[in-house]
This record gives sequence, C-alpha cells and structure tokens, in this order.
Amino acid sequence: MLVREVMSSPAITVRHTDPVRRAIRTLYGHDITAAPVVDDSGHLVGVVSELDLLRGEFEPDPRATVRPVPADHAPPPRRVVEVMTHDVATVTETTDVTIAIDLMVGKRIKSLPVLYGDEIVGMLSRRDLMAMLARPDDELREAVVTALHEQYPSGLSWDVAVRDGVAELSGPSHEYADHIAGLLARTVPGIVRVKEIRRSP
Repeated sequence: MLVREVMSSPAITVRHTDPVRRAIRTLYGHDITAAPVVDDSGHLVGVVSELDLLRGEFEPDPRATVRPVPADHAPPPRRVVEVMTHDVATVTETTDVTIAIDLMVGKRIKSLPVLYGDEIVGMLSRRDLMAMLARPDDELREAVVTALHEQYPSGLSWDVAVRDGVAELSGPSHEYADHIAGLLARTVPGIVRVKEIRRSP
C-alpha cells in the first residue's frame, strides 16, 4: 500500500510567521494534531504539533499547591517559528506505508508531511492509518471485488469474504491465484492479509 492511498490531502499548513494562537485555532478547527510549516514561498521549513503549541501557554495555578508559585516574567512564544520542529522527516506519495510506519516508530512522531518534489501534497498521520484499519468488512469486501474486476475485467467467479481485514477467496483453480492474493494484500487499503484461497477442482 502506498502513502497516497492513505494520506489526508490537501495538507493543512501554517506559516512560520503565524501567531501561535492562530496556529492553535487552525489545528483545533481542522481536528488535526500537527501541520507542516511553510515559509513565505510556500516551502516546507518545519512541522508544528499540538504539544509544540502548548508550550508556555499556561501558567501554574496557585490553587494547586500550598507553596507560592514563582512568577514567570518570560513572555510566551509569539510566532510558530519559535516553537516548531525544524528537523522534519518526510515521505513521498509513492513511499510504501510500511516504511512510513517504521519512520514514525523510529522517530516517535505522529505525522509525516507528504511531498511531491518540493510540493506538500498531503499529511500522513497515525490517525489516517487507524482509520484505514477501522474500515468495516463489508466496505473492504466491496473494495476487493472492485480490485478483482479491474484486474480481470473479463470476470473471475470468485466468492469473496472479509473478516477483520483478512480477505478470503474461494473459486475455481487459477494459475494466477498467488498473484491475486498478493495484489489484494498489498493494494487494497485496509486488507491486511489474504488468509487462503480455496480452489475447487
């Protein structure tokens, strides 16, 4: 499965000169946890997350402790460039999803900007991946049937069942049965395995 089949597009971006509160409203309003940061030319210069934007926005509440709360005279960050992550990991729209997941795990990040050349074409988040795996089996079955029809427009008399993201095909013996299984497992978003293909004589 490729990143372009899972990513959210178009990407919601913020500018490096945006006030922090504007960026907070952007993320909150679009229900996203991070956004690519662009410069005045629209080029990617960083990523800002909810956690980045929370820094310095709250002061200790004196009601929560018996000890006096020391005054913090430092002003809170004013611009996105002051809190964003500058070292950005990215993927392309044709990156394999498994590589993107390894990158997220290795760098302990939740989202990856998706690039086509220098252009930001989307954002891949853990939520996108979870949404794909949460697709109902009935919906996945229809996607499998469609994929089979596109690959073999003349028609193959396969019976298709999907249970918990695992596709199961039954039908006549076919010389390309293993190829079909691999095709479905790798290209139908949400299908995690092709458990078996039962062939009738």
